[in-house]
Amino acid sequence: MIPLKDDAPSATIPFLTYALVAANVLAFLWQLSLDGAGGIERSALVGGAIPYEVLSLEDGYPPDLVPPPFTILTSMFLHGGFLHIASNMLFLWIFGNNVEDALGRARFALFYLASGVVAALAQVLAAAVAAESLGNTSPLNVPMVGASGAIAGVLAAYMVLFPRARVLTLVPIFVFFQLVRLPAVIFIGIWFLLQVLSVFFGGAPGVAVFAHIGGFLAGLALLRAVGRRRGWQPRRERAGARRRRRDRDPRGPWVDAALP
Repeated sequence: MIPLKDDAPSATIPFLTYALVAANVLAFLWQLSLDGAGGIERSALVGGAIPYEVLSLEDGYPPDLVPPPFTILTSMFLHGGFLHIASNMLFLWIFGNNVEDALGRARFALFYLASGVVAALAQVLAAAVAAESLGNTSPLNVPMVGASGAIAGVLAAYMVLFPRARVLTLVPIFVFFQLVRLPAVIFIGIWFLLQVLSVFFGGAPGVAVFAHIGGFLAGLALLRAVGRRRGWQPRRERAGARRRRRDRDPRGPWVDAALP
């Protein structure tokens, strides 16, 4: 399923969401500048979160941009290809603005980064378990890049804050595509279910499924921890408050200028 837009306009200008999208795009251009497709692989080695390095706190070769485990942060702004960054930025663009509006910029920045960190640690733990069960260290040497773990946290917050918002979704049906409007709780619920099913039935190779699950669960917990910005109300509650104020107006919902 591909989201195209939602019907919940933000009440504020989402400067931080715009900045995050811009930072990811600029980082991807830097990856390409290293040596095209080869630059993407090289950047993943120097800026990605490699489970062995995160767990051992030892820098491997080539040297990282920052010492481990801070590569968890740099990995959140790097991507593995055009489709990877395009899909992530589409989700961030559609859902990030409303969550930023609800939390406020400072809380949203903390929420986004914390969700991404927890997501990366979930994937590192999964790699360690896989290495133990397989009896070799190969899963520990696979670099992880992408903003999808942090964006999974954003999806969790959106589902809680805007469950009834409608998401215009492009749904593939065999060789055809159908446009449908799904409630956010349904769209995001299906997305999360697909992540969980991928664990048991296998998903796309190279996809950090445990990062998606970890980021989503972190988002649910962190939303309660960071709270909403003061004065924020969901759109339907703002409309209800306006109606209540209008009903309490002694003049009624209108003023007849002809009355003496």
